[in-house]
Amino acid sequence: MRYVKDVASVIRSKNAGPYELTFDLMFPDAETYDQVRHAITKEKIASLYQIEESQVLSIVHFAPAHAVKITIERPRASGDLGETDVYGAQQHAPLFDLTY
Repeated sequence: MRYVKDVASVIRSKNAGPYELTFDLMFPDAETYDQVRHAITKEKIASLYQIEESQVLSIVHFAPAHAVKITIERPRASGDLGETDVYGAQQHAPLFDLTY
């Protein structure tokens, strides 16, 4: 078992509107991308973020960029009372535990 964080060039998060977060995982080459992309599933993402699978809205594979984009529902709307990351820029840390 290996960690995606050890082979990814970029792991980042950001808002995808006020009610969604998106995550980008980018890999240095096609070989690494091909090894990892099949392991990125709604089930694993839901487990990492402790949400229902139905809250993982999409997982998009973009081979030309060796990238995967994941979109989930935000636990709280951006800027809502009690929400701690208005821009969604600090929400990628659970992806550090993603394995393949």
